[in-house]
Amino acid sequence: MYSFNTLKNTFKDSIFTWDYFTDFEKVKLNVQKVKVELNILNSLIGEENIEEEFIKLVNEYPKIRKALPLLIAVRKDKLNNISIITNVATLIAENKKYIFYDKINKTIEEELLIFFRESGLKDIFQNRYIKNLVDYCFGVEVGFDTNARKNRTGTLMENIVSNYLSKFCQENANFIYIEQATKNRIKEKFDYTIRIDKNSRRFDFALFNKVTRKLFLIEVNFYSGGGSKLKATAGEYQKLYELLKGQGVDFIWITDGKGWLTALHPLEETFENNDYVINLHMLKNGVLKDICI
Repeated sequence: MYSFNTLKNTFKDSIFTWDYFTDFEKVKLNVQKVKVELNILNSLIGEENIEEEFIKLVNEYPKIRKALPLLIAVRKDKLNNISIITNVATLIAENKKYIFYDKINKTIEEELLIFFRESGLKDIFQNRYIKNLVDYCFGVEVGFDTNARKNRTGTLMENIVSNYLSKFCQENANFIYIEQATKNRIKEKFDYTIRIDKNSRRFDFALFNKVTRKLFLIEVNFYSGGGSKLKATAGEYQKLYELLKGQGVDFIWITDGKGWLTALHPLEETFENNDYVINLHMLKNGVLKDICI
C-alpha cells in the first residue's frame, strides 16, 4: 500500500491555523468573570496609604478577593497549590487559600496584608507599574492560554481526520463513525463488544461498516517536536494493535509531524508490525478506501 519511506518523507511541518496560538474567546470570557472585581481594585493603584486602603476595600467588597490569585497568575482551581513556607527554619508550608474565601476577621486581614506585601503586588500597585488591572489580567490569561496549545494540536489533528471520515462516510453509505469512542459507546452505537487494555481507554474515532459489521478503531496524533513520548506511543500502539487484532478489529494509527524524524526507529518498528500506520498525506490520497473497502 505505502512504504515506510513514503510515510517518513511526507510528514507535515505544521497543521496549525491562526487560531491555534491564542483562544481569545476563552481569554475574554475568563477576564469578564472578574472584571467588576478588577475595576474595584483599580482604585488602589497609586494610593499612598495603600495597605490601609487595601484592607478597607477588602472589608467593603469581600468578593474582590476572588480576583487576587489571578493577579499572581494562579488559577482558582490551583489554589490548593498556594502552600507557603512561613518559617524557613522548620520548612513547614501552610495552605493559604482560605484568605481568599473565608469570612473576614483580623487574622484574615493580617494574612491578606502579608500576601499583598510578599507577593509583590503592593509595590506593583503603589508605584503604578500597572495602569489597568483588566488589561493586565487579559495578558495573564493570554499567558495561561499558551499552555493549552498542546491540547489544541490534538484537537486540530482530530478535526482534520474527522473531516476526512465524514466525507468517506458520505461517499460510502455502509459506513458510520463516532468520535471519542469508549468501549461503552461502541456497544451502544454499533452493538459491538470489544475488550480493552484499560477502562479509561478512549479511541479518537471508531469507524463501522453496518453491512459487514467490520470495526476500525482509530487513534490520531501530531508531533511537531521530538521527545521520549514518541517512542512510548509507538510501543503502546504495537500492543494495542495486537490486542484488537485478536478480536478481529482493525486498528488504524494516523500520525504526522516532523517530530517523528527524531524517532524513526520506533516508528518503523510499529509500521512493520501493525497493518495500518498512515499520515495525512496518505489520508488525503484516499488510503481509507484502500484499507476499508
